[in-house]
Amino acid sequence: MKTLAFGAFALATLAGSAAAAQDQNFGPVVPGVCIYHHDRLMAQSTAGQSLVAGLQRLQQEVTAELGPYEQYIQTEGQALQQGQASIPQDQLQQRAQALETRYREFETLRQTRTGELRYTLAYQQQQIGQAVDPILGTLYAERGCGILLSADAVMRANPQMDLTEMAIQRLNAALPTLPAFSRMAVPAQPAQ
Repeated sequence: MKTLAFGAFALATLAGSAAAAQDQNFGPVVPGVCIYHHDRLMAQSTAGQSLVAGLQRLQQEVTAELGPYEQYIQTEGQALQQGQASIPQDQLQQRAQALETRYREFETLRQTRTGELRYTLAYQQQQIGQAVDPILGTLYAERGCGILLSADAVMRANPQMDLTEMAIQRLNAALPTLPAFSRMAVPAQPAQ
């Protein structure tokens, strides 16, 4: 959820900085130097937006799956606390052990689902990256770039040197949305 909130904040920041950029004088275009802003492409392209929507859907599924565990743990924990004086000691111990087992199951499942969401995000970002790479190569040649800089590494540049908007338009045409996707299991790591 923090990633999604950060993404929304980044999108709002980008929109604000684009408006402010129109009022500034950035100096001349430097021939052969081009700039590309990958985060902006991910935030503004239709494929990037479908990635966010898909991840939100998957997060809701995980939340629904984990909800019964959380509810049981909370309810049983409170019942055990409140019943310490009235519940026989052997029953209290059995219920506490069952609660601990259920909590370990919950934590294992939560960690597994978190890993799956992270892996799915990385995989889908890679798919978008593979789609945009040839687009950037074409734009690089068309614009006569001698060097392509990441906008993250540049403080200020003339917007005419920025390939990002054209890359977004071409990516939207080539990959208007990501195919529907589900959580992906994290591949097992080979033993070392």
